Amino acid sequence: MSVMDSILSFNEKFVANKEYEAFETSKFPDKKIVILTCMDTRLIELLPQAMNLKNGDAKILKNAGAMISHPYGSIMRSIIVALYELQADEVAVVGHYGCGMTGLQSDSILEKAEERGVDLTRIDDAAYSGIDVESWLKGFEDVEQNVSHSVDIIRRHPLLPENTPVHGLAISPETGELHVIDKPE
Repeated sequence: MSVMDSILSFNEKFVANKEYEAFETSKFPDKKIVILTCMDTRLIELLPQAMNLKNGDAKILKNAGAMISHPYGSIMRSIIVALYELQADEVAVVGHYGCGMTGLQSDSILEKAEERGVDLTRIDDAAYSGIDVESWLKGFEDVEQNVSHSVDIIRRHPLLPENTPVHGLAISPETGELHVIDKPE
């Protein structure tokens, strides 16, 4: 049985037993915050617990490294939508120590892609479109600097509502301790 078959089998019972009822809430975040964090598996349950969040409290966006790579990319669009359409009033970027994006170089991914049969000449199309694939795949050197960079992109965005608090934190994936990197006065 594949992982997806197992998920679908479980889901069938989940729905039949009405287990979803324990998670009912609205689309609006009760704590009026949108959080950008990493997709790291250690944070799935730890981050909400460490931040005292339950289902319905926050809009949580996840990507590799809690990185905003472009001020007009999908992450920033999601933040703007949360602030204007989904009643969020604050933004928090929460990176974590020991992130897999720390020190990541594009050549590592490209080598593994080639080993798995990807024809790397296909990325020439990306370069033709003005995309620097090597920069796009690159991680960062320091999680706190990365969080500060993402916070700066959000704060400088021309569509950010005036006086929106934008916070930067890093969480320990071992203990859940939050370290404040940038918090407006």
